[in-house]
Amino acid sequence: MSNWIDSGGDEPRQYSARPTICKNELRIGSAARWRRVTKLACAAALIALAVPFGHARDRGQFVNTNADLKAWFDGLRSGKGPCCSDADGSALSDTDWESKDGHYRVRIPRLGYMLDRQQQQEMVWVDVPEEAVISEPNRVGRTMVWPIYGYTGVTIRCFMPGSMT
Repeated sequence: MSNWIDSGGDEPRQYSARPTICKNELRIGSAARWRRVTKLACAAALIALAVPFGHARDRGQFVNTNADLKAWFDGLRSGKGPCCSDADGSALSDTDWESKDGHYRVRIPRLGYMLDRQQQQEMVWVDVPEEAVISEPNRVGRTMVWPIYGYTGVTIRCFMPGSMT
């Protein structure tokens, strides 16, 4: 007697050194699945924390602005591109800018934000690139600068010299 029939007869069989498990079920508590869920939850939490800082705010500070003057500010451009508006620029006193040999320099805060509610910030002198100088006449009379704060430091996007009187 043989066990030829009991062993599957003429059906092909896979042979291997180890027994194989042919189940492809995804375990509910697998570590990979929990890692994926954790990463997704962390990403959603970071986005939720960052959203309030991205909203524009209208605090009403430009309610009484002349419409023609606002349109002029919105259209200001330097060689580096549009200056955006007067809301993005800062007015400078005569002691915070100078002209020497046809080049301008401005004194502005080193950082674009306050540290620990600090009242005074370190002021630095920054050279104004030639392409950042606005060449059209100054309709407001005051000196204005549009700084850009980045990870490499502060640069000047637009500069409009005043009368220096």
